Amino acid sequence: MELTKSYLKNLTYKVTGAIIEVHKHLGSGLLESVYHKCLKHELALRGIEFKSELNVPVHFKGLNLDTDLKCDLFVENILPIELKSVKEILPIHEAQLLTYMKLLDAPKGLLINFNVKNVYNEGHKTFVNELFRNLKE
Repeated sequence: MELTKSYLKNLTYKVTGAIIEVHKHLGSGLLESVYHKCLKHELALRGIEFKSELNVPVHFKGLNLDTDLKCDLFVENILPIELKSVKEILPIHEAQLLTYMKLLDAPKGLLINFNVKNVYNEGHKTFVNELFRNLKE
């Protein structure tokens, strides 16, 4: 299978549906860990492959660093998802996801804040990078 923009768009749509389903049932105000567990369950129910709390590798000039960086969810080895349950998304949260995308060679990523009224409109940010721009439609 060749990775394309349309494949990523479809995958993002499916994952976003799972996120909305979790938020619809739980609402806001819970700990991030609760949303994480429920989203893992919902993704599994939908047959979406993912890794949870993936150790993010850091390679620097031939040096492979063992770090404590953990990506909340890495869907189908191409879509990192960073989950939050905070008052507001801060620039550091965005930087964290963008860094994970770079280190994991991921063309697209999702930053989700469950501590909102409407997770799709207020708590959902999608990021793309150069890898995405270089994909075929």
